[in-house]
Amino acid sequence: MEYISTRGQVAPIGFIDAILMGLANDGGLLVPKYIPQLSADTLQSWSKLSYSELALEIFSLYVNNEIPRDELKKLVDDSYATFRDEAVTPVKRLTEGTYVLELFHGPTFAFKDIALQFLGNLYGYVSRKTNSIIHILGATSGDTGASAIEGVRGKEGIRICILHPHGKVSQVQELQMTTVNDANVLNLSVEGTFDDCQRIIKELFADVEFKHRYHLRAINSINIARILAQTVYYFYAYFQLPQEAQAAKVNFSVPTGNFGDIFAGYLAQKMGLPINKLILATNENNILERFVKEGVYQPGEFRGTYSPSMDIQVASNFERYLFYLYGEDAAAVTAIMAQFKAEGRVVIPADKLAAVQADFAAYGVQNEECLDTISDYHAQVGYLLDPHTACGVAAADKLASAGEVTVALSTAHPAKFDESIRLRGIAQTYPEQIQALFEKPQFQKVVGGSNEAIKDELVTFF
Repeated sequence: MEYISTRGQVAPIGFIDAILMGLANDGGLLVPKYIPQLSADTLQSWSKLSYSELALEIFSLYVNNEIPRDELKKLVDDSYATFRDEAVTPVKRLTEGTYVLELFHGPTFAFKDIALQFLGNLYGYVSRKTNSIIHILGATSGDTGASAIEGVRGKEGIRICILHPHGKVSQVQELQMTTVNDANVLNLSVEGTFDDCQRIIKELFADVEFKHRYHLRAINSINIARILAQTVYYFYAYFQLPQEAQAAKVNFSVPTGNFGDIFAGYLAQKMGLPINKLILATNENNILERFVKEGVYQPGEFRGTYSPSMDIQVASNFERYLFYLYGEDAAAVTAIMAQFKAEGRVVIPADKLAAVQADFAAYGVQNEECLDTISDYHAQVGYLLDPHTACGVAAADKLASAGEVTVALSTAHPAKFDESIRLRGIAQTYPEQIQALFEKPQFQKVVGGSNEAIKDELVTFF
């Protein structure tokens, strides 16, 4: 498999070069040169596999022979051996037509562990095999940072710097990052929003000379390995459903702010997984909902919500979807992104909007509606949703039709967002690993939200 840029100015490259490049050198995002097509027989043969076995089959399609199969198997097995549930991503039934896919059984209790345990091991593998330096630079709205740090902390040949918006992540999310005191970890608390952090990351990676001089590698979902790893659990969730549920139309409702998780579902669907609807669940930062409903992509006023990991206006993976929406026309994508950079707004024509609405349904969940969903499901079925999962479930309740089955992605353990859950008078017991965080000292530095401020820190650290 080779990888190409959504903007068409990078020669096709292999899998390892793609994960090392992260953001394409022309400013675009890397995508596979073609999407493998799966037969019904293949899906049937995969349906009995364990999570690790399934991940190995899917990764093999995209890695080809760059990593020998036995070595790839070890990377996969090591990555998912750290999960607390034997199924890795178990599916639980909420109501007759609604299930949750629990993605929070990894080391940091968030769905990001599923991709980042693998990517961390993959970076370690590449560093050892090529005797190369890996300097990871990432931004987080809360969960990516802790998962990325956990994936590479203490690993020889790897250093990691994570930016997070100062005062705009949950207490547990902050503690998971900043109580790590390994020498190869730097946490920067940036004065601004996650969009500021993400903009800085993309602009530093677009500075190709700086990127190469300091050996910068991407951990955010601009890295194609993140997307590929996340496609696995769509297949696995579908295979876990009862036969009668699989016989119905199966939707996935995905809490999303950066478009990465739902793009992984879109990729799984394009590969041949029989997904009926991809429901895009947002919060009050609802730029993506407006795009699906009106064809207008334009950031609005930033709103702090009870689901802070989705408090994002500019979705970094949106460009990958545009590439497929416009028939893999790199020139068209380049023009659209240039327009967005110049005007801060993109409006697509009616025929493209019809195609978007065939691919996705969307619903923006209001703050109180999010809390209502948490309290309603806790009272009625005894299941505690975190605020992001609650957005996915609320969107499923709103948009799924009678007779359909909907799997809502549960992206984080509720203990990570206790501040929000306590607002409805619900008490929970922290897992032991999270409770222990409150006794540890923190290590972070507050910095200004400019490229130069971050560069100064990176030059010293790397």
